[in-house]
Amino acid sequence: MRLTIKEIAVFGMLGGVMYVSKMIMELLPNIHLLGVFIVAFTVVYRQKALYIIYTYVFLNGIFSGFAAWWIPYLYVWTVLWAAVMLLPKNMPKKVQPIVYMAACAAHGFLFGTLYAPAQAILFGLSFQGMVAWIIAGLPWDFMHGISNFFCGILIMPLVYALRNAEKNV
Repeated sequence: MRLTIKEIAVFGMLGGVMYVSKMIMELLPNIHLLGVFIVAFTVVYRQKALYIIYTYVFLNGIFSGFAAWWIPYLYVWTVLWAAVMLLPKNMPKKVQPIVYMAACAAHGFLFGTLYAPAQAILFGLSFQGMVAWIIAGLPWDFMHGISNFFCGILIMPLVYALRNAEKNV
């Protein structure tokens, strides 16, 4: 998967946009546009969206520290990317928004569960301790999933904007 100079520049900027959007929205717990960006970037750039996702992940580590909380970021965002990659590319236009919003929401609802195995390994939690950690986080995951669903309204407009930009450059 070779990248052009243009792609390197664009993907670096899009990863930076993801990071800045997260920083701006940190005042609102578990409400952010990261799922929106990952779904839209995956729809438009397919496999190459991983460059954007990992630019974002490494920016998080650089600016917030490569600590234990960061380790799950190496895989947790890739799960959403993989889910979108498995969706049919030729879905009817009327179905696309709700399917992408639902995928985004599902990732939010499952975020704590996806995050938990790494936490269990890093902090030596038993299986029961990991399950307790997941249960304790369910209210936050609920908020995350609901907000991802409603923020998902922005996915298709972002997809159209990215495709239009790609055509005109």
